[in-house]
This record gives sequence, structure tokens and C-alpha cells, in this order.
Amino acid sequence: HFIDYVALQLMAKDVAIAIGPQSSGIAHIISNVVNELHVPLLSLATDPSLSSLQYPFFLRTIQSDYFQMYAIADLIEHYGWRDVIAIFVDDDYGRNGISVLGDALAKKRAKISYKAAFPPGAPRNDINNLLVNVNLMESRVYIVHVNPDSGLTVFSVAKSLGMISNGYVWIATDWLPSVLDGSGHVLPGTMDLLQGVLALRHHTADSVQKHDFKSRWKGLKYVGNSSINSYAFYAYDSVWLAAHALDRFFNQAGNLTFSQNPVTNRSTLNLSSLRIFQGGQQFLKVLLGMKYMGMSGEMQFDSERNLIHPAFDILNIVGTGSNKIGYWSNYSGLSVVAPEILYMKPPNKSSSSQQLSGAIWPGQVSSIPRGWVFPNNGKPLQIAVPKRVSYKEFVSEDKDPPGVQGFCVDVFEAAVKLLPYAVPHNYVLYGDGIRNPNFDDLVYDVANSKFDAAVGDVTIVTNRTRIVDFTQPYMESGLVVVAPVRKVKSSALGFSQTLYARDVDCYWSFLLLVGAAVWILEHRINTEFRGPPSQHLSQYSG
Repeated sequence: HFIDYVALQLMAKDVAIAIGPQSSGIAHIISNVVNELHVPLLSLATDPSLSSLQYPFFLRTIQSDYFQMYAIADLIEHYGWRDVIAIFVDDDYGRNGISVLGDALAKKRAKISYKAAFPPGAPRNDINNLLVNVNLMESRVYIVHVNPDSGLTVFSVAKSLGMISNGYVWIATDWLPSVLDGSGHVLPGTMDLLQGVLALRHHTADSVQKHDFKSRWKGLKYVGNSSINSYAFYAYDSVWLAAHALDRFFNQAGNLTFSQNPVTNRSTLNLSSLRIFQGGQQFLKVLLGMKYMGMSGEMQFDSERNLIHPAFDILNIVGTGSNKIGYWSNYSGLSVVAPEILYMKPPNKSSSSQQLSGAIWPGQVSSIPRGWVFPNNGKPLQIAVPKRVSYKEFVSEDKDPPGVQGFCVDVFEAAVKLLPYAVPHNYVLYGDGIRNPNFDDLVYDVANSKFDAAVGDVTIVTNRTRIVDFTQPYMESGLVVVAPVRKVKSSALGFSQTLYARDVDCYWSFLLLVGAAVWILEHRINTEFRGPPSQHLSQYSG
């Protein structure tokens, strides 16, 4: 609240442009103020709900969490996981980011199976209780979207509970690289908490200008042990963006003039002491039209007022540092090639082009974790089985002992026995037993988690594959024609029995026409074509 008060006090002065804040919560408050005063706000807040529709004077000079969550969804799909658990701080930044993640995963036919939220500033004991409950669940893929002040506590508690070990997957959003990159020297104890963690970092293009700036930064005496992270590059570019925009604004005959704010009944804020920037709309258009190459890359806004070319580095924390195992961009998805190179090629998001280098996972293993276990407090899988009234050899009800039987059930049981772990399951008959069940309804119920899976002679068709996954087919009929078998008497003219009457008439007419044509052409010069008509017919038919 003190920061909010200071920000409002600052806005009481004649302000043409504001830079900051990074906090999404404070950005919501300041955005309401700058809307009333027509003052453009350049902010590093990543909350995707801070949109240009609600806040027309809000300009984000860093990539939105909207793109970061879609990058995580592509990661989940790439590694073949289906369920994740979201661990997040319960504020605007955390809730809105995880909401976008849920939408992004749904498009990949994955989901957030549990949302584990804790309030800002939660004590260690509350985080411990939260993770104890999380550890009892099936999913072992955790997305950590928290504030820097509580993020390392989450990993410290997880380490003490044995959750940074083989079989677990931890993916942290950009808060983690910003903490590690900005700390300069990270203690070995801190790095030990993070072994095998994947993290996303806002991508900044490599350039000579960037390396020179980092060298100059290290030479400054007052910076101490602090280093520079991706947020610092975007903040630096934001200041220069404001400077270049002001220069262009003045060159277009813009003036810094202000007028008293007319307090209206529709205003929810007490802004009577603040003054409106008269050239705000004109200056906003100048900012939206800016284009220049900064430390972080190209600074330019698209039609939705986001920075163009959203991209993230994908890091794997190992040892005392991190390995960059690839990149994500909105242009081409996952790649081991830097986005700047891909921008010069046609976009390609095909599944075969999605690549990452190998990662080291918690427990120092290189094989991709399965991402789930049978929960300690879980129930057996509920397997739907169609209660058929025909073709019972495939699957049917078994009354002695009660259960199910059939070829499909035998295949499923044989496959389960090959797994290196137990799969407790119950069969549930689907249908009334009077008529065969509707298989589209069965597939739909599996897709909506009414059942965990289905076993039966379910045909693989396109509309079903869009909502559920099928095994490889273990029966294949190919293209066949089913016809009754009959004994047919054979004769020289037997072929004519398969023809229609008009086809037979046409055949004989064509035969006579050809014979007449041959006779007309040959009878004058060929002695074989002379004599009575009966002789000619017998010769022709022969």
C-alpha cells in the first residue's frame, strides 16, 4: 500500500510517460490512474490480464505470461505428459497466469489436475502442508509460478520432502532465472535445491552491444555482487524507447501541456489533484509506431500491442549453473536453433520439427520421467467395457465368476502384465444389455473423465481420435467385400448371366455391326466371303 501511495504521489506531478512497475498487482492500480490521465505506461508486468482492451494506455515492454504458458504447454506435449499440478501464488500474477496455462493445455489434450495455491508471504509451514498434499496425488509434473520471494522456499520444502528426486518433474517460470541471473554468485546450497529443474527465461538476442553492456556493468563499483538478468535488459530498452518516442513526439510538433482533471461520477478514483496530459493520445500513437533494435532484441509492438517475436530460453539447471537445451518461439515452437535464425525461414510448427537437447532430470537421470504414479490415496482405474448383445467373442459379460471376458479383455490383461508396475483396475459394464451401446457416447464419456479408459472393439475413426488416444490397432480387416457363397453352373455363355438385358442387346448389336462392316470390305476381293448368307454366318461365328 505504501508503494501504491508513492506511485500516486508521483503521478500528482505533470507526467507525460511512466515506466514500471514490474509487479502485476501494482500495475493494475497504476493502469487505472494512467487511463484517466492519458499517460502512457511502459511496464514489465507479465500478468496476461493487463490487456490493451481494458487499459489502452498500458504498454508491456516484455513478453506476456500468455506466451510463456503456451511455451510450457508445448513442453508438456513434447515430453508426452497429460496431467500437471500447478503450484502458484494466489494473487493476480499467479491466478491469471495459471488460468492461461489451463487453456493452453486443453488445446494439447492435457490438463491441470490440481491447483495448489498459497497466499503471498505464506510461512514455510503452510507451504510444507501444501506440498505434502500434492505429493499424495498421481501427477509428478509440477509447474511453479510464484514470486521470487517465496520460490526458493518451495524448492527447499520440496527437497526436504524428497520430491527433488527420480520420477519428479519441476518446471519453473521466468521468476527462477531472474533470481539466479540477478544474484551474481549463487550459493552451492541453493543450487542443490534445483538440480534437474527446467526453467523458462525471457529470450534476449546475443549481440556485441549486449556483451559490451554486460562488461561495463561488471566494471561499475556500486553494483556489488549483483548481476544483470533479462528483466534488466528489457528495463534498459524501455527507458530508451521512451526517450526515442519523446524525441519523435517533439519533432511532430507535440507539446507537454496539461489540464485539470474533471472529476466525474463514473470515476472510481479520487483524481481531482491530478492533471490530464493533453498530448497523451498523440504520444501513445508515437510509441506504438516505434521500431528500433535494443539490448533485448527488436522493440516493436504488434496490432495487439504486444512486443513482436515472443521467445523464451529453455534452461536445465545442472551442477553449479544451467544448460540451455533449446528455445521456444511463437513463430516455430520448440527448437535447438536460435529464434533470430528461424525468423529468416518460413514458420514450421510440425511435430517433426519440435526439438530439444537432452536434459538431466531430478535424481541425475537422463531418461524422461513418466510424469505420474499411482497415488497413495488413489482409487483403481475405472475401465469401461461395452455390454454387447452381438459378437460376444470380442467382449461380453462373464457371469461365472462375475466380470468380463472376450478377446479384447485378454489383450488388455496381457498388456498390463508386461508393465513393470502394478495397475489396479476395475471393469465397469457400459450399456443396458438389451442392445449394443453407442460407441460414440462411450468415447465421449472417457474423454470427459467419467471413465479412465475403455476396453473393447471400438473402431478408430477420425472424430474419436480428436478427443481420446487409441492404442495401436491389434486387429486389422483391411478393405473387404462380404457376399453370399452360391454354386453357379458354368457354361460358355455364363458371363452373360452377370449382365443386364440391355448390356446383352448392346453386345450382340455391336457384334453384328462389326461383322457387316468386315463383309462389305472383304467380299469383293476375298473369295472366302462369297457364297450364300448361311455360309457367311457360320464362318463369322466360327
